[in-house]
Amino acid sequence: MRTSLWSTDAPARLLASCHRSTGEIVFPPVPAHSPLADQYQGLLLEDEGTLYSFSVIQPSAKSGLQPFALGYLDLAGPARLFGRINGARRPAIGDTCRIVPDDTYGYAFELVEAAQ
Repeated sequence: MRTSLWSTDAPARLLASCHRSTGEIVFPPVPAHSPLADQYQGLLLEDEGTLYSFSVIQPSAKSGLQPFALGYLDLAGPARLFGRINGARRPAIGDTCRIVPDDTYGYAFELVEAAQ
């Protein structure tokens, strides 16, 4: 999936903007047609980060949805993103997650399992 959130490079990385004078990082990126666009430059976010916090959501049984996790991921920069966490196990604070494209949400976090 390629949207304005993603770079065209391979592997794709999320795009953000960095304020030219303050260094503040903003996500999603400031659009080129924004009156503020000349104050920002494009930035590629790191493709992995550390899970800062998360919550497991328990949807109603009537919804038919399985429990899922949402969390904040700390990236270098500094930047912090909020998103859905995918993985075979329950996440833990401090886990390494990779940011991956997602057809439903634009992006999601995928737990990176330690090499065995």
